[in-house]
Amino acid sequence: MNLRDQLKEILPEILPRNPAEAVKGTELIELVKYRLHQDYSDATLRYHFSIMSCDPSSPIAKVEQGQGYYLRTTTIHSLNSARNLISPSQAYLGGELSMTSGDVDQAISRASKFRAVFQRYCEVSHVFPFTFERSFSDAEASHNRWRYPDAAIVEWQVGALTEDGYTLDKEQIELQRRLGNAPLRVTAVKLKLEVTHQSLRESFFQCLSTSSWANAGELVLAAPAIDEQLVEEIRVLAGDYGIGVTTFGLDADILDDMPEPAAVENLMPREFEAIQSLFTRRRIASPREVRSHLNWAAVRELAEDNADFGLFEQWISSCLMEEHAWPINEFSAREKLPKENVA
Repeated sequence: MNLRDQLKEILPEILPRNPAEAVKGTELIELVKYRLHQDYSDATLRYHFSIMSCDPSSPIAKVEQGQGYYLRTTTIHSLNSARNLISPSQAYLGGELSMTSGDVDQAISRASKFRAVFQRYCEVSHVFPFTFERSFSDAEASHNRWRYPDAAIVEWQVGALTEDGYTLDKEQIELQRRLGNAPLRVTAVKLKLEVTHQSLRESFFQCLSTSSWANAGELVLAAPAIDEQLVEEIRVLAGDYGIGVTTFGLDADILDDMPEPAAVENLMPREFEAIQSLFTRRRIASPREVRSHLNWAAVRELAEDNADFGLFEQWISSCLMEEHAWPINEFSAREKLPKENVA
């Protein structure tokens, strides 16, 4: 096994997830050396750390402003799925309009930050977010935008928050089963940086199409809703089809000034409050429940062909079997699932 492949196996066990706890290069060399199958010079290891940190498919990332390395949580899959958050009117696909590589990189950076903020907001609101990442990394990515959501929000109806996390009540699960009620509610979510008059219908109907299996669907926007004519158009569509629409009120400048996604993921609750102070959520339309029961048969069918739905099915099943609502990242770590699957 060559050095690069060895490092791909070793580094995830050593590197911290939090950029604030980044390991300096000299210390990382010492931590890695004794795990390698043969001797390599410090210069060779340092070179590989530097090269791999520039590769979004590798597990190592470098602190942007400072020194040290940490575990990359933004992967090729998450970068590809972040592209879905960019409005079609920005023409990041197909080259309908000219868009420089710098513009594309900036838009993807904003999308990745917004998704991280959305996930953390769900977590502090005591609901459980799952992001679909691997669905948009293959040749079917364009088609899959109409098949799979960007995220799913799971709300458990049969538990309570305890010191050990969110614990599910076995008796309540059984009672709800006997009453014919579901123990959880799932909202399928499409995330977008913004919508315009030109892109609204495509974004809206993607959300409608990808939420057919869930209890409800919601379109969640980063940008503030300033154009009241557009807001009224959204409300008409939402009223006709029952899709919810929410904006976080985050414009491009605010997203540019936010910390990187890995830093957002690791913020302490009080630190995240500072991020929350930067946005103003506005619910333009509330989602209408499409069905009282999650279409579990559809989830299992989709899981046969889709890695994201496969992980989603495993996660929900494990929570019910163990009577504990594990956050998806904890579940994935506990089951030792591939890190690129972690939501």
